[in-house]
Amino acid sequence: MKLYHGSTVYIEKIDLDKSKPNKDFGRAFYLSVDEHQALELAQFRAEFEETNPIVNVFEFDEALFQQFRCKRFDEYTEEWAHFVYNHRTDPQGRTLHDYDIVYGPIANDRIGAQITRFKQGYITFEEFLNRIQYIKGITFQYAFCTQRAVDKLIKL
Repeated sequence: MKLYHGSTVYIEKIDLDKSKPNKDFGRAFYLSVDEHQALELAQFRAEFEETNPIVNVFEFDEALFQQFRCKRFDEYTEEWAHFVYNHRTDPQGRTLHDYDIVYGPIANDRIGAQITRFKQGYITFEEFLNRIQYIKGITFQYAFCTQRAVDKLIKL
């Protein structure tokens, strides 16, 4: 399958040490099957950094999933919400799991706002879950969390 990574740099070799902390599924290399989604992210970053958007394209053999420890979230769930909340708010920016690859919904800005409201005590966790289940436009991402998994991505 083709996977896309929106950026402002051309990525020849993936370096997980350059991954930012406190992302949805921890420090990882994030990709999408949706090229348009990757382009939108690249355009957003490019505008902020006053540079050009770049969509890096990779190939991943889906048969390899069985070789890895994977976690899959097919929708917004309580487990997903805790998983994202814990990674977004960990003071040391650690990855709090041992999965090679995590797949699931992106916590976009609207969901991020609800995470902030919960973190600040304005809403309960139950209210947080109730609010996010009605957010439209769910999009998904793959997080390649280990070098072992990253090494199976082929740059196109």
